[in-house]
Amino acid sequence: MTSPTDLQSPVWLITGCSSGLGKALATHALERGDRVAVTARDRDAVIPLTKVYGDRALPLALDVTDPASVGAAVAEAENVFGRIDVLVNNAGYGYLAAIEEGEDAAVRQLFDTNVHGVTTVLKAVLPGMRARRSGRILNVSSFGGLAAFPATGYYHATKFALEGLSESLAGELSPLGIHVTIVEPGGMRTEWAGASMRQSHLHIADYDDSAGKRRQSTLAVSGNQPGDPARAAAAMAAVVDATDPPLRLLLGSDALGGVRARFDRLKAEVDANEALTISADRRSS
Repeated sequence: MTSPTDLQSPVWLITGCSSGLGKALATHALERGDRVAVTARDRDAVIPLTKVYGDRALPLALDVTDPASVGAAVAEAENVFGRIDVLVNNAGYGYLAAIEEGEDAAVRQLFDTNVHGVTTVLKAVLPGMRARRSGRILNVSSFGGLAAFPATGYYHATKFALEGLSESLAGELSPLGIHVTIVEPGGMRTEWAGASMRQSHLHIADYDDSAGKRRQSTLAVSGNQPGDPARAAAAMAAVVDATDPPLRLLLGSDALGGVRARFDRLKAEVDANEALTISADRRSS
């Protein structure tokens, strides 16, 4: 039976909870007494949480690429829990290919999940948050949303898109009392580089020393990444609780070091070309 205390606890909706960071975050939120709409394309994958956490865990089928599925899941969560306080757009996956090796259908599917799926879920949840003038949104991007490398160009493209979308969204929602945080994990010990990773069937020998090598190294690191999903989940929950949450949250020392190096390179390049940059301005007569 749901207690009065439970009715006051925050309500989360998290996409992609069958494994990895989504599962760790759902578990963390439930452990601290919150209520969670735990979603996955296959509802059976998240049902076990109800055996541990009872009716505070609501298992729902949600395919972010299917608007009807999204609408039904959001409606059910709001019907059962009354509202959604925290939305975490976590569902997504990687894709390995040199740009020339990218398969059109696979690339479109990647964008449908990693970008368009996020906007579909946002549009379903935002009306309720706007009506209450409150809410927290965490969009899970990546360190790869700020820096790009060979073999993961299409994945980076989806995360760079999510970064820009989220930054604009934050500006639109801040006056309405809704906060947006872009979560940027480094390497995590999840299935991202393992069972969840997809890759092009096409291999072009000219890319063996660039994208080809990185394909191999990316797959080889699976299970040995420095990031801990449980600790990442705790950091994300701390942001949800913060009075003034950050726009961006890097997760992991590799993400921190990588982004700082990326910023240093960018600044050096901008500074080196300052005169040429300014030369494009129109001169007064």
